[in-house]
Amino acid sequence: MNKLDKRTKEYKEWKKNYDNSDKGLGDKVEKVFKKTGVDKLAKWALGEDCGCDKRKQKLNELFPNYKPECLNEEEYNYLSTKIGRKSIIAVDEQKELVRIYNRVFKEKVTLTACSSCFLNGVWKKLETLYNQY
Repeated sequence: MNKLDKRTKEYKEWKKNYDNSDKGLGDKVEKVFKKTGVDKLAKWALGEDCGCDKRKQKLNELFPNYKPECLNEEEYNYLSTKIGRKSIIAVDEQKELVRIYNRVFKEKVTLTACSSCFLNGVWKKLETLYNQY
């Protein structure tokens, strides 16, 4: 793709056929099931609510189809002062962590009053990413 000239017909054809809608393993499994007819069999045997949507969502959450952006030096230094700290995270610190999280993971998470949601979502993923450096 990087070698294709964006002005060419070849690039436009590639872009049209390139499917960027996969969010993870759940979407890939769904495509395979549709192509093989398993989805119709499941709906016939189990009814319209066969649990496929829940399974797809769970697989997408467990095995996402993206690579996070790299932390820049400023973000890395900021996280280095926070990771491993056992004290309470202030609201302004949470805002900065959410800003970093949204940029790196290309999401649009907002602040929440639920501390376990913040810790289990934003904090754990940032901590994992930081520890991989």
